[in-house]
Amino acid sequence: MQIDALLQEDIENATHPSHFELGDDYAVLILRLPETTEEGLAVISYAFVVEKGACYRFNREVKKLEASGSLEEMYRFLDEKMERLIKDMQRYHFEIEQLEESLYDGSLPKDFMSRWIAYKKDVSLIHRLMFHASLAFELFVRYHKKQEGFQTLAFADLMEHMGRIRDLAKAAMDKLDNLYDFYRAKVDERMNRNMYWLTIISAIFLPLTLVTGFFGMNTGGLPYTDDPHGTVKVVVLSLVLELLFLVPFILMNMEKTRKFRLRFKKPPAE
Repeated sequence: MQIDALLQEDIENATHPSHFELGDDYAVLILRLPETTEEGLAVISYAFVVEKGACYRFNREVKKLEASGSLEEMYRFLDEKMERLIKDMQRYHFEIEQLEESLYDGSLPKDFMSRWIAYKKDVSLIHRLMFHASLAFELFVRYHKKQEGFQTLAFADLMEHMGRIRDLAKAAMDKLDNLYDFYRAKVDERMNRNMYWLTIISAIFLPLTLVTGFFGMNTGGLPYTDDPHGTVKVVVLSLVLELLFLVPFILMNMEKTRKFRLRFKKPPAE
């Protein structure tokens, strides 16, 4: 089979995006598909050449086209890949839902961001690859469905599987985005709660700090310096100032404190 030099380069290029191209009397289909391996998610490029109903697949190990039978064999090969990808996407959705449940339970997993980034990276890659693969495969089906003996329903079903994987990846991306917004809200909520208690503690010690700073000055004429009961009087003065400050503060924030406690009160265990 004589293949155009430019198309031959595209076939041999392992990073060439999914593409469909027509030659003189043959058609070239390149599909870059995601595939789960032991090392993680990988991208594998498959190149097919169809000539007069015969299908050839490019073997990257020996760098040559090898006969793979008819279009039916090509369908079976790709259908197996799509079925595996659908199961992988279902697994991603299950793991994302587990991560989501951990947030709804009120806990913030320490590894949330590392897991979120890993899921986001994988499903984004799957969506991008399947988007381009679906477009190229649709052109392939449109061209060959006019030919006699072409299994239109089978390849239409395969095209639907590609679209389903793409849609599942998009749904996972949207869920991850919503999950990140919820996580940030939880983190901000926890930070606001910590700042609230820090503000209360700072308010409690403000009068004491004022008294300590005043009587700690190295200047003359300070009150109670020669009084044998000066320490007791300063303590009493500090308590009075503390009460004068805390009582209005508590009264002004009583309603806010009650709402805050109800907001973070956990339901009793059954």
